[in-house]
Amino acid sequence: MLTDKEIRQVFRKVPFIKIRRNVTLHYELKGSGHPIVFIHPTGMGLKTFSYQEVLSNTSKVLTYDMRGNGLSNSGSVPVTISLLAEDLLYLLDGLGIQRAVVVGYSNGGAIAQEFALAYPDRTRGLVLIGGFPEVNTELLKMEFLLGISISGFGGLPLLAAGISKAHAPNEKIFSSLYDSFIRTDPYILHQMYKKTFHYKSTDRLHTLACPLLLVYGAKDHYIHSYDSLFKMHVKNTVSVYISGAKHEVPTKNPAELNAILRRFMEKLEQQVK
Repeated sequence: MLTDKEIRQVFRKVPFIKIRRNVTLHYELKGSGHPIVFIHPTGMGLKTFSYQEVLSNTSKVLTYDMRGNGLSNSGSVPVTISLLAEDLLYLLDGLGIQRAVVVGYSNGGAIAQEFALAYPDRTRGLVLIGGFPEVNTELLKMEFLLGISISGFGGLPLLAAGISKAHAPNEKIFSSLYDSFIRTDPYILHQMYKKTFHYKSTDRLHTLACPLLLVYGAKDHYIHSYDSLFKMHVKNTVSVYISGAKHEVPTKNPAELNAILRRFMEKLEQQVK
């Protein structure tokens, strides 16, 4: 855990942007080139994508803490998926980014899908890492219901420790993820679990106007059935399975993921030319 002095130093150094009257988001923007923005899962914050910062060598990389997560404040209105997608729109506006490749990891993919569907002119491509258009399998339902239950009964420290440990390849990454997760607004955490559990884009996927890339861990078996569901509705879909990987691809298999994302960005650039 960071000390109070270290926390004050962090707040002095990190960038914030005011996107609404009472909502200020913490973000990091690095590199130049075509923008790519990463959306984290419930509670995890932008630290989820520390290993994706190297993409800034060829692209403009944007990561941010969603409202009520990490160092971003919560606002005063109930959380919805459409509200979180609109937050991203305002963030892009505030940073002067017209179009971006939008990457959503795990249930962060709900916000990514909603953004791509609601703002097609702002979405250059959509990437879902361990993504799903709805929760319709028993194992995934059980996982969500567990998260809803734990977050609803003061279980933030338990979730912070368990999820951070599952994603951490080493102690340094664990500390970084945990320090971010434990700052999540408990009410926002609970609401995000509930909203993403009930989210469904399946009946609108046929309207998706951009290329869709699906990235799955080859051992993330309980998610694989969603691959065919996406392809049933979105013609311009490519899926990639990372050998030996489970669900925690951004932190446990960053080299493979980054190579996949670089190729996707390169193909989009070639299409423009």
